[in-house]
Amino acid sequence: MIVADDGSTDNTKAVVQEARGKYKYSLQYFAQKNQGPGAARNLGMEKANGDFFIFVDSDVTVPPEWLANIDLALHREQADAFGGPDTYRKDFPPLLKAINYSMTSFITTGGLRGKKGKKIAKYYPRSFNMGLSRAVWQQIGGFSSLRHGQDIEYSHRILKSGAKVVFVSDAPVFHKRRTNLRRFFRQVFNWGIARINLYKIDNQMLELVHALPALATLFVFLVLLLAIIWPATRILFWLTLGFGLLLILFSMLDSIVKYKEIKPALYLPIVIPAQIFGYGLGFIYNYIRRVIFKKGAKIGFYRNYYK
Repeated sequence: MIVADDGSTDNTKAVVQEARGKYKYSLQYFAQKNQGPGAARNLGMEKANGDFFIFVDSDVTVPPEWLANIDLALHREQADAFGGPDTYRKDFPPLLKAINYSMTSFITTGGLRGKKGKKIAKYYPRSFNMGLSRAVWQQIGGFSSLRHGQDIEYSHRILKSGAKVVFVSDAPVFHKRRTNLRRFFRQVFNWGIARINLYKIDNQMLELVHALPALATLFVFLVLLLAIIWPATRILFWLTLGFGLLLILFSMLDSIVKYKEIKPALYLPIVIPAQIFGYGLGFIYNYIRRVIFKKGAKIGFYRNYYK
């Protein structure tokens, strides 16, 4: 195992040194100045000597059978790369379960995060649970310098290389996402910005479904504006509000069935709009900036990537 330290200040090196000797496998530590997760993953691949690279994000944990299931699927399918799902642990607090629901539900994502079944756009493995062979890495190189969306861009290059990519449904990771609504909103806003940056790299990375949150945001704004300045259109406002409430109510009921508890559902009236409008606003902002006004890349909320 390789730990690639991207300029952390949380005593990572000491933690790794203390952990050495506790495991049967080698535990190596390499450090660099903070350059973002893509550069850290590249450092790890450059230092590794194995034939297959597997990535997880810093906010996930994995079940005991995770690696065994990946190994079985890769050999069974003779695959060059894989992606896997993310899910929740039962001990996650209600807000994180609500965020997990919003980020994995077909209603809010269109199945884009890799669940089996219906999808309305191409599936790209994500860095929270993905891997590729050394041969593919030697062919396409490492992650780009994108601050956000570098895993989607990398998966796009993997797919374009002709590599066989499989989705390993029985190798989930437990994804403990941003711990409050402010951080969650910032994250999805940055994803909206990233989608336009990806489009500017290769327009194949933008499909209609990716623009739906932005279209919904514009539609709601227009309906509100019309309701204020033209009272005759207020029926449209009430219809829009009713549709949104029904969507959230259905999601709440589905969440109760999924989690067997009520508390996560109570957060969904805030979490779902935060996800849709946060992503939509980031998308609209960067579309205006990069596509209409032809400005350079916008990275979103920069600061420290991990805050």
